[in-house]
Amino acid sequence: MSGSFECFPRARSVRRAFRGLVGAGFIAMLAAVALGSCSGGTQHNTEGSATLGSSAGPVATPSPIATDQPTATPTPVPVKAAFSPTGSMVQARRNTTATLLPDGRVLIAGGDNGKAVLAAAELYDPTTGTFTATGSMALSRVGHTATLLPDGRVLVAGGASASAELYDSTTGKFSPTGSMAHARNHHTATLLNDGLVLIAGGGAGAELYDPSTGKFSPTGSMAHSRYSQTATLLSDGRVLFTGGRPTGTVAGVFASAELYDPTTAKFTATGSMAQARTTQAATLLRDGRVLIVGGYNFDAKGAVTLASAELYDQSTGAFSPTASMAHSRAGASATLLADGRVLVMGPIGAELYDPASGTFSAAAPVETRGFPTATLLADGRVLIAGGIAGLGGALSTADLYQPGS
Repeated sequence: MSGSFECFPRARSVRRAFRGLVGAGFIAMLAAVALGSCSGGTQHNTEGSATLGSSAGPVATPSPIATDQPTATPTPVPVKAAFSPTGSMVQARRNTTATLLPDGRVLIAGGDNGKAVLAAAELYDPTTGTFTATGSMALSRVGHTATLLPDGRVLVAGGASASAELYDSTTGKFSPTGSMAHARNHHTATLLNDGLVLIAGGGAGAELYDPSTGKFSPTGSMAHSRYSQTATLLSDGRVLFTGGRPTGTVAGVFASAELYDPTTAKFTATGSMAQARTTQAATLLRDGRVLIVGGYNFDAKGAVTLASAELYDQSTGAFSPTASMAHSRAGASATLLADGRVLVMGPIGAELYDPASGTFSAAAPVETRGFPTATLLADGRVLIAGGIAGLGGALSTADLYQPGS
């Protein structure tokens, strides 16, 4: 048997030899010494190394053995919030879509480059910081929607068309699926809790897409035919629609809002916003409220971009004002961060909304871009890609936002 097992009998013999001569603390110390002498599996013979009870004098009482102190936890080094450039897209794009895939990559599809509408698509890989081309859609699309389905495929629908396609990230290809009853442009697509996709606005009525059958079917109609509205899935499973413009008209903006209930397949009116808005952004907060920011309206002189913001409370069905942004924004993105704040981006700089204080503050400096895509990545960073340059051209550049202090 190895020495590491034989140490325990020797430790007990030392304790018995000194029992009654010294205190228990000293006995524990000697036992520890006997055990320690066997460290590394090496056996040491301690017999005769000391004569117990000899006339050499009284045994000195040992000093207390120091106990291990807990290791101090290092103070985390604060991360400074910042935007930093990442790889550029294969194709300059604006009015495009960005969808986070289950493997962490981001699918960028369609849009326009300022000269032509695009069918091409590409993928962003956060591990390499690069964009690469992937399969192209059957149709060029702008003003379309892209929705991640529960099975990992992406439903791309509309864009001045009634057709729809599915993207499969395992093959990198698009394939046709059922068509909508109506051509739609600047509509919304919302994945419901039951796995169906609610397509609304941008045309007549509303429809549901069933991934299991690949077909669209009609559902209840909104009280107002809208486009460029927002659609937000609430925590109770209903969908909140706000603002937008009347379909088929040049002017006019809605302040009204309505709710779609999947259990009844009906739309019902809810409270109205204080400000009529279109191309605004809407974000579901952690506490269940919805933050509505920016957009534009019309006055006697034309379009007016808004800096104001509002909060919708689903428990009361009412909107209430919150602090305004430092800059007026239309076509901005609004992304819920891991810490509960909201990053509002474009066209001029970026701001952070803190729901706890109800205030906006300046975020880190960033390139000016209008109508960008903003995608929260798995690691908490935000990919900002494409959009409109200052003079109206399409951008191919992209930035990463690192949240921090």
